[in-house]
Amino acid sequence: MIIDIIISIFSNKCKIMKLSKQDLKILELLQIDVKTSVERLSEEVGLSTASIQRHLKILRDNKVIAQEVAIISPNAVNQSMTFIISVQLNRNYNDCFNYFKNKVKNNNNIQQCYYITGEADFVLIVTAKDMENFEEFTQLFFFSDIAVLHFKTSVVMGRTKVSLALPLNCSDI
Repeated sequence: MIIDIIISIFSNKCKIMKLSKQDLKILELLQIDVKTSVERLSEEVGLSTASIQRHLKILRDNKVIAQEVAIISPNAVNQSMTFIISVQLNRNYNDCFNYFKNKVKNNNNIQQCYYITGEADFVLIVTAKDMENFEEFTQLFFFSDIAVLHFKTSVVMGRTKVSLALPLNCSDI
């Protein structure tokens, strides 16, 4: 079964790539472990290693595989606290949304940022070394910024699930 996936947008036109069952299996395996060897992928998917390499090149070239990154333990790099912050912007501030998006992109403490509907405009996932470090972050990032009208913070007590893996089962899409 072939599935349509929107992979990029150019000039308001969507570029669609057809993903085969083999592509989906490759992606499923790589989401579990990006270091999975071509030989292992070949065994699991039932294609030759050369064919797997061609599929991988196409998936990368078409940005279906957007990044290949290492997931680092927050405790290992002294970033043991995580915060979920909803942010409401001052819409009287000219171009506040683009300004805020650029500000977010340039801050290493912010792991994720989502533009959302509802009372808040954005939700952020932020890490910090400790509460003192987080307070410094809030002073610089929120309190000293006239574009920020209001923010609300929740402290993460524990991680139940942390993943960016997408459901790839044909019945889930």
